[in-house]
Amino acid sequence: MSTTEDRLAIIETCTRMAWHADQREWDRLGEVFADSVTLDYTSLNGGEPAVLTPAQIVEAWSGLLGAFDATQHLITNHLVTVDGATALCTASFQATHRLANPFGSPLWTLGGTYRFDLARSDGAWKISAVVMTTTWADGNRNLMSLAAGNG
Repeated sequence: MSTTEDRLAIIETCTRMAWHADQREWDRLGEVFADSVTLDYTSLNGGEPAVLTPAQIVEAWSGLLGAFDATQHLITNHLVTVDGATALCTASFQATHRLANPFGSPLWTLGGTYRFDLARSDGAWKISAVVMTTTWADGNRNLMSLAAGNG
């Protein structure tokens, strides 16, 4: 594979993570991940990064994101560095979550950056780590609790 082909495949893999989640294509979502994935959403939720299997990610995201009326994760400004069978992709994101509720705005939008670590596996690029760094938010953060069934 050429560097250009690798870069395009890496960007598509990262884009598919958002696309499959937003389209509720849970069976396809797991395809973008390596066998073990480190997820770091500590900038938003605190705590510690988690190491999960693709099945565990799909179960968690389908339960939480699937509870929203709609979500839209936009990922752009990809910067890709390929080093043999591993790669790093950084990108900007904007994620909008919609959930009708009687007690406030139905929207919560976040913005920031993603860092994706990827590894080539059987000729395909798979995400082995995601670090989400939230730099801004707008709207009703309580929607996350409502979607999780805690509100």
